[in-house]
Amino acid sequence: MSNNKIFKTLDEQIEILRSKGLTINDEYKAKEVLLRENYFFISGYRHLLMKKYKDSRFISGATFEELHSIFLFDRELRNIIFKHILVIENNIKSMISYQLSRKYGFKEKDYLNPNNFTQDKLREKQVYDVLNKMKRQIRVNGRQHSATMHYMDNYGYIPMWILVKVLSFGIISELFSILKTEDQQGIADYYKLDFTTLSIYLSLLANYRNLCAHEDILYDHRTGRSIPDTKYHYELNIEMNEEGYIYGKNDLYALIIIMKQMFTEEEFVDLMNEIEYVIGQLDSRIDSVSIESVLNKIGFPANWRYIVEL
Repeated sequence: MSNNKIFKTLDEQIEILRSKGLTINDEYKAKEVLLRENYFFISGYRHLLMKKYKDSRFISGATFEELHSIFLFDRELRNIIFKHILVIENNIKSMISYQLSRKYGFKEKDYLNPNNFTQDKLREKQVYDVLNKMKRQIRVNGRQHSATMHYMDNYGYIPMWILVKVLSFGIISELFSILKTEDQQGIADYYKLDFTTLSIYLSLLANYRNLCAHEDILYDHRTGRSIPDTKYHYELNIEMNEEGYIYGKNDLYALIIIMKQMFTEEEFVDLMNEIEYVIGQLDSRIDSVSIESVLNKIGFPANWRYIVEL
């Protein structure tokens, strides 16, 4: 018997959802949503409305409107997170370019010199890999951006503060990881962090940035790496199990904790107000599950808002 997924018409998609116990009050509207948004993406949010995670049946009273509301909530949340990560991305790019240009020179032959980076023999290959990625970006993107093109045409080189504009956050995160310890700490000092913590933060931020950019499901995403325990975990009295804190380690709340430490107070309040608004909107649109169960899935503790006061 083949396990291949085959094409399903809109009527068949509706029938599948109904057969699993989902109430569909307006079939015409539901079909329009499925056509416009894609059944696969909509159904990716079904677990919040299921009886159990592995049970494919919906809880009693769950509606298509609720499923669509959760989908829209995740999209709005993703847009908020993406917008705010871009601010941190710009800040970090600016700081790294300032640090390297000030210390090693502003032409790529100067600032991309392998001697400027960690001299750990075990990481020699990593240094060359990252520098080659950066040089490739100069070759590929140098002629596609007006700023880089201007410098290449008029000066014959691209200064670091211009190059960072065409580097992905992933490459920037890797670049930070190969800097000399004193350069890493020079940047981390601005955030009152140690450089190893900032390195972990950047890798998580890059992971979430890519997820947001590709419009993947955000709310229940968990990263491979966890952030170290912070004073915020302690002060929020986040619940623990034998493995440690159950929220704020590799979930969306970990990202909130990162942003608390990397944003200005005003930027952070704006972020939290925007998140509170979309959570409130979703709360008013779902009845068959509690907003607490949604927050639990996201990794938000019950007192998630209190971090603003700390």
